Amino acid sequence: MNKRDLLIEIGLEEMPAGVILSSIDQLADKVGAWLDEHRISYAKIKKYSTPRRLAVLVEDVNEKQEDLLGEAKGPAKKIAVDENGNWTKAALGFARSQGASTNDISFKEVNGVEYAFVQTFQKGKETKELLPGLEEIIQTIHFPKNMRWGNWNLRYIRPIQWLVVLFGQDIIPFSITDVPTGNVTYGHRFLGTKAEISTPRDYENTLLNQFVVADYEKRKQMIIQQLEELERKENWIIPVDEDLLEEVTNLVEYPTALYGSFEDRFLTLPEEVLVTTMKEHQRYFPVKNKDGKLLPFFVTVKNGNDQNIETIAKGNEKVLRARLSDANFFYEEDKKLAIDTALEKLEKIVFHEELGSIGDKVRRIVKLSEKLSEKLECSNEEKAYIKRTASICKFDIVTQMVYEFPELQGIMGEKYALLKGEQEEVAKGINEHYMPRHASDKTPETLSGAIVGLADKLDTIAGFFSIGLIPTGSQDPYALRRQASGIVQILRAKQWRLELEELFDLAINVYGLENKDNLRKELLSFFQMRVKFALHEENVRHDIIESVLQSNYHEVNAYFERAAVLSEESQKGDFKEVIESLSRVVNISSKGQEGNIKEELFEKEEEKTLYQAYLRLEENFVKLQKEGNFKEAFLEMKALKPVIDRYFDNIMVMAEDESVKQNRLSQMVQLTKIITSFAKVNEIIVK
Repeated sequence: MNKRDLLIEIGLEEMPAGVILSSIDQLADKVGAWLDEHRISYAKIKKYSTPRRLAVLVEDVNEKQEDLLGEAKGPAKKIAVDENGNWTKAALGFARSQGASTNDISFKEVNGVEYAFVQTFQKGKETKELLPGLEEIIQTIHFPKNMRWGNWNLRYIRPIQWLVVLFGQDIIPFSITDVPTGNVTYGHRFLGTKAEISTPRDYENTLLNQFVVADYEKRKQMIIQQLEELERKENWIIPVDEDLLEEVTNLVEYPTALYGSFEDRFLTLPEEVLVTTMKEHQRYFPVKNKDGKLLPFFVTVKNGNDQNIETIAKGNEKVLRARLSDANFFYEEDKKLAIDTALEKLEKIVFHEELGSIGDKVRRIVKLSEKLSEKLECSNEEKAYIKRTASICKFDIVTQMVYEFPELQGIMGEKYALLKGEQEEVAKGINEHYMPRHASDKTPETLSGAIVGLADKLDTIAGFFSIGLIPTGSQDPYALRRQASGIVQILRAKQWRLELEELFDLAINVYGLENKDNLRKELLSFFQMRVKFALHEENVRHDIIESVLQSNYHEVNAYFERAAVLSEESQKGDFKEVIESLSRVVNISSKGQEGNIKEELFEKEEEKTLYQAYLRLEENFVKLQKEGNFKEAFLEMKALKPVIDRYFDNIMVMAEDESVKQNRLSQMVQLTKIITSFAKVNEIIVK
């Protein structure tokens, strides 16, 4: 079958850097899915993207759809054939609807009933005839924010300026917002011109001649190589932040790295201020010496070639000088602010209209921190540090530096606290209580940072859940998922064995809320989703994850440790038999209710043996769980297998005597409580 390449390019006004990669992924996925749906085979899809275009090159596309052989199901045989064996109107109509005759009808049994079937054949169409359907694909790309222009109803990330849809050398004709498809693309806004594309595979080179590097990875590699060249030439270290590198790559079409300098006097500012000013506000790479000390230089990436590079460097220096002068002013003014004065100002800043001010939140954090300190049996000295950290953890919110650079919240709190003579444990705790700030961030090192961080996050989540602001779908405006993941990370890092319901109750009680049960259930489900995600990341089997989450012992470290034990045991030859034995107990217990076990109602030795084994298990198991020794806890349960098997071989649980039956069911219920405190074993799939 003949093949051609397919090129689709959407030319746009400059897009925000943060949406480009997800948008081109969408376009490639949608085009691939569309081709698969229409039975059009192809070799591979290459992605191209710049601030002004999204494009895909689909190589070796068949010129014709594959033919489709199928089968159409008709009426049941008793409806298709009358009592005399003649075809009914239903059968004749079915055959006619399929372009067939009754001679083509055959019968097959489906779920015990015979139905009429006809073999169908659909001849594949020419690919070129179908490709105008790509218009809908282009229009249905989803963007985080959209805009409209002119009188058009289409909502898109930016106005469409040109369209290229080229199949081989043929233009596939359609238009969107009066922009027709063609074979003409546009180069760099200042260095290039419009250019005609002869064939789809000429696309990348055609644009390169117009000062556009269309391949994201090639642009990124160009920047990296230029930074490395500067490092060698100047004897520098240029720390490369991956997020900044990605953003810069998506801001340019033809990258050229250059550097500038700033006055040494600004080096008296905290390094975090200088780096944040350069990276977050100017998209500059900071420069360090071999010892890791910040130097008064920066590197930026120009969108274009090396023409007028010195003039551009001076322009960037001027902009950065203004930024750093502002930062220096904020820093000097903030140093005059007393912590107590800052705390008074927190009373006027609203945390949430239904949850009070930041001042109210701080008071809740103090109470929660004190309760957590008691639970964790902290010393008096530790409690003092924790209370002071909690009391002043938000004071830097009112500083000018944090107002201008919100990402420095906590970081500046630590700097200013040290300047005001606070203990290092307290100052560091102010910074660390925001950790982890993102998925790959560290957890707090200090005890005060960890406990105040837990208190802060718990307060936020419980508060928003209490007023119904629960994340749904992709919507999470208050970053509650991130904060819940942060709590999970802290508990794991510190190995604190605090049951989740216990933590929820502490936060709920500080708020003085009454409807605890529903709120506790919602919070537990929410946190379990974060744990489930983390366990998936560790490649734990889905059924094992569900079994530990559905247990009746909800402690974060225990989830992970029990999952690890079950994962290890699942590789052993006797795992299937052990789980089946334990599951028999759990399954039958659903027919009973919890009650006192009466030994005088035991009729057989197997009942007594299982009961004695249960008592030993109960004593040992609780102790092992509290110690976090889940390996031994599972082995204790595992040892019950032969006892359980003999019991079920010799005992009929559902006895005719009602009192005996209920006593046996109570025994199953009691044993199930212990088993399911480890895992809901009947959720585990064994083969």
